[in-house]
Amino acid sequence: MELLYLLENIRNPILDAVVAFITIFGEETIFMAISMIIFWCIDKWQGYYLLLTGFAGTVINQTLKMTFKVPRPWIKDPNFTIVESAREAATGYSFPSGHTQSSVGMFGGIARANKNKAIRIICIIMCVLVPFSRLYLGVHTPLDVGVSVLIAFTLIFIGYPLFQKAKNSPKVMYGILTVMTLMVVGALLYFVYGNHINLEFFITSYVDESTMAAYENLTSAIKNACTLLGCIIGLWVVYTVDYFKTDFPVKAVWWAQILKAVGGIALVLCVKEGMRAPLELIFQSELLARGIRYFLIVIAGGVIWPLTFPWFSKLGKK
Repeated sequence: MELLYLLENIRNPILDAVVAFITIFGEETIFMAISMIIFWCIDKWQGYYLLLTGFAGTVINQTLKMTFKVPRPWIKDPNFTIVESAREAATGYSFPSGHTQSSVGMFGGIARANKNKAIRIICIIMCVLVPFSRLYLGVHTPLDVGVSVLIAFTLIFIGYPLFQKAKNSPKVMYGILTVMTLMVVGALLYFVYGNHINLEFFITSYVDESTMAAYENLTSAIKNACTLLGCIIGLWVVYTVDYFKTDFPVKAVWWAQILKAVGGIALVLCVKEGMRAPLELIFQSELLARGIRYFLIVIAGGVIWPLTFPWFSKLGKK
């Protein structure tokens, strides 16, 4: 806690705002948007690499959270204060850091897969800034952040040669997808059957704070696992269709790439938000509907939208 108290003492409104902006780059939305744009517009294999290593990191991260159940710094030490604007997004257990995992996995993966020196430097800087932001804001300890960095870099450097081999080998790619599927299913079973919530939550009107927190964390972990399972099953379909059928092009003139990215993100958001209520109504289960919804999101972004890419690639050509 000494480092966190040191950072607490140097806070000021301007620095708080700057650091709060930096930490946004560790959020799930940014990870998904950047990964999809790379998948559509730059290099589909780099997109697979970022998405699947990111998903693997999330599974490991959530499993560790639900195993160790470490409370946030301000809960462990009531005298410690955090930057209040960060409180809303700082949900769940503290160890390890999800924002750090996501940002280092993404920016570290981009740096590993690119030879452009400027891109590498920017990504390495972000790999430092986002983890630092979690410490500055007071929502994680150095241990939370350090373990997430270690996991992210391990996945980055183990995953890269595997995805290089997978480019020309469906067997390797299906092997990666199989391992990922088993990881997610295993995590889901662990969350459901390996974490028991005090029955007083269900049978009394009063629930103590620790029981409520445990229930909320478990619910969040199960939702995340259902989300990932839907995404992974979707990627099985995306890879199979693209490798054996469509082999969509990613190249286009710069302004067509912008249109492609904006249109794709708009489609994905429409499916994400538009299918929520209908699926929950049809299946009468938030978890099942969530898994199916994210499966459809991946299909929309990875199968349906790429059908337009041959047209985009012709734009601007004489």
